[in-house]
Amino acid sequence: MLGANDELLYVGKARNLRRRVSSYFLRASGNPRIESMVSQIRRIEVTLTHTEDEALILEATLIKDLKPRYNIYYRDDKSYPYVRISAHEFPRIAYYRGAKVGKDQYFGPFPSATAVRDTLQSLQKLFLLRPCRDTFMAHRDRPCLQYQIKRCSAPCVGLISAEDYARDVRNAARLLQGKGDDLSQELTHEMEQAAEELDFERAAKLRDQVAALKRVRQNQAMTGGAQDLDVVVVAPHQSSSCVTVITVRGGVNLGHKSYFPKHPPQTDEADLLESFISQHYLSQPPPAEILLSHDLEEAELLEQALSQRAGRKVKVQRPQRGIKLRLLDMAAQTAAQALSTHLIEAASMDERLLELQNALDLERPPQRMECFDISHTQGERAVASCVVFNEDGPLKSAYRKFNIDGITPGDDYAAIHQAVYRRFSKLKSGQGQAPDVLFIDGGQGQLNAALAALDELEIDSLRVVAIAKGPTRRPGLEELLLPELEMPLRLPPDSPALHLIQRIRDESHRFAITGHRGRREKARLVSGLDEIEGLGPARRRALLRAFGGVAQIRRTSVDDLAAVEGVSRTLAERIYAYFHD
Repeated sequence: MLGANDELLYVGKARNLRRRVSSYFLRASGNPRIESMVSQIRRIEVTLTHTEDEALILEATLIKDLKPRYNIYYRDDKSYPYVRISAHEFPRIAYYRGAKVGKDQYFGPFPSATAVRDTLQSLQKLFLLRPCRDTFMAHRDRPCLQYQIKRCSAPCVGLISAEDYARDVRNAARLLQGKGDDLSQELTHEMEQAAEELDFERAAKLRDQVAALKRVRQNQAMTGGAQDLDVVVVAPHQSSSCVTVITVRGGVNLGHKSYFPKHPPQTDEADLLESFISQHYLSQPPPAEILLSHDLEEAELLEQALSQRAGRKVKVQRPQRGIKLRLLDMAAQTAAQALSTHLIEAASMDERLLELQNALDLERPPQRMECFDISHTQGERAVASCVVFNEDGPLKSAYRKFNIDGITPGDDYAAIHQAVYRRFSKLKSGQGQAPDVLFIDGGQGQLNAALAALDELEIDSLRVVAIAKGPTRRPGLEELLLPELEMPLRLPPDSPALHLIQRIRDESHRFAITGHRGRREKARLVSGLDEIEGLGPARRRALLRAFGGVAQIRRTSVDDLAAVEGVSRTLAERIYAYFHD
């Protein structure tokens, strides 16, 4: 539905298009949001799809890409985390985000990173599966600390056989699949059998495993039955409702996650739910059953679309009794608590923005703030960070890192100049959005460098503020340097505006350090190898996979180097000579 000047107002889907569109025009809805939208409609465009699945995908994609004013926009910048068990002789168990590739096993998705890490910790205690990378394992000659604290069975040095380790991996997979009760019974039977055979050492180990498994199962909220389901509830608010999803896999409650989708005022709860589910399961596999807090008008259409996407039956319903209704009540309480916390934080953020407006003499509360910082180690591999905050807090999808090159190592002024110039040269060419306030972590020199970069780009409309540490460098004594002021501006230590500035500054510092460490470690991993003639990226990767690092390559003989696929005898001699001549 489009308004004047072809402004996109709303995107929707329907099996019966005539009935759906007529419902907007033939009777008063009583909903001010709908009536406001209808009064602005000038024309309607229609796209036909072959299946409900295609309609679901198209609707969710258009909403995410175009963000129509009257649609509900659910934003989630990250993919869901999984537990991954690698396809290795001695598989690694680890946290994972991203696309599923290769022959590895993936278990999830989990509602949060915390749920994955808690699960990994429990599995390591139970089955002593290794968490280390393959290259680390390949070059161990004695057990690491994980073995000493009883979190790994040390397959790297042969302290467990491949058969016993494979059995532990299978048991871990069964627990992740929700077969904990069967596993507990089987381990108990094996323990009794080992005791009868007088293998008391193995019986004691199995006894400890059964006891640990029982504790793990007790610590998780059980929902009864081996079911895979999601519970989705709405806690409504005029402009900032909360949608909470509780994830149950194999009858085990894996935790919850709360979302705060953007939506117009007075949006109906059922519309919120329907839009959320359409977008949420566009990138996530739906479970066999989805329990909802409200009835949906097009529940059957949504059910068929999700079933087509999953390749199996997906049931969407509102429970009326039993344990599923208790789950729904628990989710509703969780959503109400999350909404209350979110509204308090939003009110606090509004107060901080108003204080910042007054402190910096802005025309209105800032809607977008950016902050730059530089991180390096004695000038090595400098990285500049640019973090972005809006009225909701950190906008992580807009964060940027800049690798700083072509300057004197350690010259922070030149680094700030380069980063600011690169960031705002894109703005000059029409890309991106200008901030209301640009913060620079540093003193007068960094401020002057940033202003010089903006002057070169002929940008003079930005409010630029440097955040300098006070004379004692203690938190709360920061000084704000503004181009038009001769003396630094100092805010009271309890000022909400100062607290916001500190949060933005600390986040830019953290992001810069993370980027620098990654760049530094990557450089050290391949340093030296990229200078050897004839050793391209593919062969460098093959060597690093084979030996684990530059230090191991340096200690390797010509014969072992030549045994790596793609490395000829001549190249092996050249590599050896580089490190030894």
